[in-house]
Order: sequence, then structure tokens, then C-alpha cells
Amino acid sequence: MQMHQTSSDTPSDPLKTTLKRFCIAVSFSVAFAYIESAVVVYLRVIFHPAGFAFPLTELATSPLWKQLILTEIGREVATIVLIFTSSWLFGRSRQQRTAYFLTIFAVWDIFYYVWLKVLLDWPVSILDWDILFLIPVTWAGPILAPLLTSLTMLIFAIIILYRCSCARPLRVTLMDWLLFSLAALVVAVSFCMAGLHSTEPDFQSHFYWPLFALGQISAIALFLKCLLRSK
Repeated sequence: MQMHQTSSDTPSDPLKTTLKRFCIAVSFSVAFAYIESAVVVYLRVIFHPAGFAFPLTELATSPLWKQLILTEIGREVATIVLIFTSSWLFGRSRQQRTAYFLTIFAVWDIFYYVWLKVLLDWPVSILDWDILFLIPVTWAGPILAPLLTSLTMLIFAIIILYRCSCARPLRVTLMDWLLFSLAALVVAVSFCMAGLHSTEPDFQSHFYWPLFALGQISAIALFLKCLLRSK
């Protein structure tokens, strides 16, 4: 009887463990998002005392402004390091660590805007524009775009973690990894191109939805291909 109970409980243990780790990762990400949004509240007072709106005004080139920009870039690097290291600690394999990276990044990004809405009652609409990143150049675009990317990442992560907990990881080749990286690069380029024109009156015309969609759809298609191959 005891052996039967052990054998029946064992298959569910990895799934329970994964669920616990996933919930902890989500809690970490929600809290981390609050820290990020709180910092942005202060940054807007410093950089945009008259109000944050696009097109952005040209920032001053004084030594103080340059120092603040460099400090912000350093903070962004530290943020990515924190996400990488936490995902490494949460996961036990390459796929699990990738999935936790996607989870933490996606939940952090989504709740960043949730907390900004709570703290600043902003954004007014998911089509409002925002500065997304500063490395290597300014990333910008309508908030809807990074939210779509984050939602996609979160769905990928949940599927990967579930399959890993069932001892059925995805079969991903080196070429798949390269193509995923290329799709991510296409999405990043769409944000960078928009960021380069964020101070111009026609800034909205410089976010190319077809280019963004190409990267998104390519990543989804690649994921579905790996999923079908792994059945």
C-alpha cells in the first residue's frame, strides 16, 4: 500500500515543485516591478518636470545630465543582471532557466505598467508611448507592443515549465536558438528605430508595426514548430 502511494504521488511532485517556484518567481517579479516603477516616478520629476509626453524634449548636455543618464544606464544593466541571476537560481536546466527568465522579465514588464497606473494614473491608454530601454540606444514605442511581447514570453514560459515538470522538454536545436535570437533582434530593432525619432513631431510614424509583427510572428511560429516536434 505504501509503495503504491509513493508511486502515485511521485509524478505530481515535479509539477507541484514547479508551480511553487513559478509562484515565487511571479511574486518576485511583481515586487521588482514596483521598485522599477517607483524609480521612474523619481526620474520623471528629474528629467521631465513639465510632464512626460511624446515627442520628448531634447535633454540638456551638461555634465550633471550626462552623469544621470550614465547612472540610469548602469541601473538598467543591473536590472538585467538581476533577472539573469534570479532565473539561474530558479531553474535546474537550460530550458527551465530560460523559462524563468521569460517569466520574470514578462511579469516584471507587465506589472511595471500596472504600478505606474497606480502611482501616476499613467498610461491613459495602452497606445501611449514610453521609453523602454537606453542600451545601446533609446528604445521607444507604444506600450501595447512590449505588452504583447511580454504576454507571448509568459505563455512560452508556462508551456516550457509544464513540459519540463512532466519530463518532456522541448526539442530545440542550435538553429532554433539562432532563429529565436534573430526574431528577438527584429523586435528590438523596431523599438530602436522608433527611439531614434522620439524627439521628432512625427515620432509615431517611425514605429513600424509590420517589422514588429514579423519578429513576433516568427518567434511564435518557431515555438510552435519546436512544440510539434517534441510531441
